[in-house]
Amino acid sequence: MAIFKAVKQFLQHFFPATEPHNNPQNTPTMQFLIVGLGNIGTEYEKTRHNIGFEVLDHAAKQQNASWSLERHAHKTQFSHKSHTYHLIKPTTFMNLSGKAVRYWLQQLKIDQSNMLVIVDDLALDLGKLRIRAQGSNGGHNGLKSIDECLNSQQYARFRFGIGNDFHKGKQVQFVLGKWSEDEWAALQTPIEKASEAIIQFGTIGLERTMNFYNTK
Repeated sequence: MAIFKAVKQFLQHFFPATEPHNNPQNTPTMQFLIVGLGNIGTEYEKTRHNIGFEVLDHAAKQQNASWSLERHAHKTQFSHKSHTYHLIKPTTFMNLSGKAVRYWLQQLKIDQSNMLVIVDDLALDLGKLRIRAQGSNGGHNGLKSIDECLNSQQYARFRFGIGNDFHKGKQVQFVLGKWSEDEWAALQTPIEKASEAIIQFGTIGLERTMNFYNTK
């Protein structure tokens, strides 16, 4: 018995047991892919079409998460309550967003049910939020690309209202236009709420997140 005890002490000394990193109860970690749609380049910063990027930038800042340029996207990640959130801003430009989404779903082995896509919406008033479990692309080129690449519309989308205060025939100029100072100030609270909703999507589920954050 003394020999066995000595061997056990030797093994414990030189090969100590390790605890799972950031998961002391060894609970399964769920992964989520959060996609913000927009166009890359300084000329598109703070434009209406890039609200998806703005929401993810705010969420990453709140979590002290740093961005890195990876394949098809700027990417960052953080953990919250045993969940890992992967945030991507596609570098493919809006019309090819699906290429980045498909790659990262496959790369991270994340099911579409654990993906949330944040997109600008002309049909909603400025700052209004709508989360849907699925639906049509509504003519949005980013969603259209995702639909085509995934051959599916079965994924959650987070529509962020940008309003539709433009003259007939000026839609492109409007969505690619920059926010006014007053608009940008008014957007700070909705952007904050949208960042919170990203976390809740993972922690309380899609249905409860929709009930809590969809605004009238």
